[in-house]
Amino acid sequence: MMRWFEIFSIAFDALIRNKMRSVLTMLGIIIGVGAVIAMVAVGQGASYSVESQIASLGQNVLLIYPGASTRGGVSGGAGSASTLTIEDAEAILEQCPSVAYMSPILRAMSQVVAGNLNWSTPVQGGSVDFFIIRDWKIQNGEFFTDADVRAAAKVCVIGKTVSDNLFQGSDPVGQTIRIRNIPFKVVGLLKSKGQSATGVDQDDIIVAPYTTVQKRLLGINFIWGIMISAVSKDKILQAQEEATNVLRIRHRLQPWEDNDFTIRTQTDIAETATATSRIMTILLGSIASVSLIVGGIGIMNIMLVSVTERTREIGIRMSIGARRKDILVQFLIEAMVLSIVGGIIGIFFGVGGSSLISRFAGWPTFVSGSSILLAVFFSMSVGVFFGFYPARKAANLNPIEALRYE
Repeated sequence: MMRWFEIFSIAFDALIRNKMRSVLTMLGIIIGVGAVIAMVAVGQGASYSVESQIASLGQNVLLIYPGASTRGGVSGGAGSASTLTIEDAEAILEQCPSVAYMSPILRAMSQVVAGNLNWSTPVQGGSVDFFIIRDWKIQNGEFFTDADVRAAAKVCVIGKTVSDNLFQGSDPVGQTIRIRNIPFKVVGLLKSKGQSATGVDQDDIIVAPYTTVQKRLLGINFIWGIMISAVSKDKILQAQEEATNVLRIRHRLQPWEDNDFTIRTQTDIAETATATSRIMTILLGSIASVSLIVGGIGIMNIMLVSVTERTREIGIRMSIGARRKDILVQFLIEAMVLSIVGGIIGIFFGVGGSSLISRFAGWPTFVSGSSILLAVFFSMSVGVFFGFYPARKAANLNPIEALRYE
């Protein structure tokens, strides 16, 4: 026990004697650890942001579009823009036990006018279930009703962005807007949802009964898609399978024929959206880890200089009974202290740096405990790896030659 205490004491004394050299040596580790934590925080922040935005799509959502899925740039079936009908949507709700809610989807990009103000925005057609599936709350007013859908009533619910641009702070509920020169009564204002995973402003929207959009705005008898919600998260894949079976039967597709529709689950959308974030996290972390390697090379360089400078001291210690193992441990401890202390300081720099990035650049960041532990582990590993060669060189010195060294 006393021998180990002496080894630690000698190692710390050597570092304290050369304060400036020790600080400059640690600087590489500090920058490396700080950069790794900050860059990983940026990548993880982007991933969590995407996941929360995907969650804002709604609860257990599946989207059904006309047309076959495309693989490798070649269409996998004979789908067209009019392969889905209202009857398809109603059949899915009636015949699929795993489906809780359903809403047809239509969309029309329109110039909207209110008074002397105008705004270009998408008009979304849906049923009353649209708001349940999207988990969209009302801020003021109310949603349109089933009666409005059946009557193709000229009513709508608008998002906050539309309200801000057309009514500029005043209450839009009860007001009239003109969509393609057709008057619509605003019955409700939606709560803000912010941007989607693809960067689209979800509040820049007008939602009207799908029958109204279909008959009065588009003049068509088909729908552009179907949005459904599974009864629970673990029933999403079952709902997808049931909906696929119903549509294949209704579209009279033979077993050898590909689907003329595409079903995407919320999980598919999330995996696609977060793939880029994961790659970015790995890339940023890898680039930042280069700083740790550079810091480790700095430690090895300084330790080699230290061995050369202290050759006579090492010879004296060996001549009075120090073993090669003691010399090896002493220099390893010095290298590890430099890397560990540098790593701890680097953690504070990394956390602070990620906060500054979030504050001034506006990027979401998230510092996880695992990234901090990983940075500390790597800084310790750097100390051992790059400190071993100088320590081994010191331990292998010939005591007699070391004593004669000037």
